[in-house]
Amino acid sequence: MRGTSPALQPPADAVKPVRHPDAPAPGELLGAHYGQCFGCGDEQAHGLHLQARAGEGVSITAEFTVQPAHQGAPGLAHGGVLATALDETLGSLNWLLRTIAVTGRLETDFVRPVPVGTTLHLSAEVTAVAGRKIYSTATGRIGGPDGPVAVRADALFIEVKVDHFIDHGRQEEIQAAMNDPDQVRRARAFEVNP
Repeated sequence: MRGTSPALQPPADAVKPVRHPDAPAPGELLGAHYGQCFGCGDEQAHGLHLQARAGEGVSITAEFTVQPAHQGAPGLAHGGVLATALDETLGSLNWLLRTIAVTGRLETDFVRPVPVGTTLHLSAEVTAVAGRKIYSTATGRIGGPDGPVAVRADALFIEVKVDHFIDHGRQEEIQAAMNDPDQVRRARAFEVNP
């Protein structure tokens, strides 16, 4: 797949991504950006509980284990859940740039089935930045970080201001996140996804 859509091709003036100096150190667990996030939040009973770690440069690794609540066909992960895992992993990259961004486009290839009980090992990296556009790619493997590819995706994220979430989110959740006394958690609540 890798950037088959013209929308996922960085323009000629795109630049190499630069890791923010205050980004988490390689190997550091990023933690949930928001407790209620279906992808990484620890307050979602049937969420993915995806855990991401900072990598070298502008890359991360992540994993989640497919639970019975994540099924599509009997005994297999739902494709939408796998796309969510890829989106969450790709969105977590923005924390390394210290940029608030939302998914603009996500193109996913489903290469092989992912059974319930399987841990999906994900890796992702930002490949280019052009103005407000952030181009990235991710791969999910089964059987270990070097196992066979099960899913992969290319994505385009668009940098936004925090007002994007304030203007479009449900007020109760917005206010609760903004009132969080933990400054880092408050900033991270508005980090990724539309």
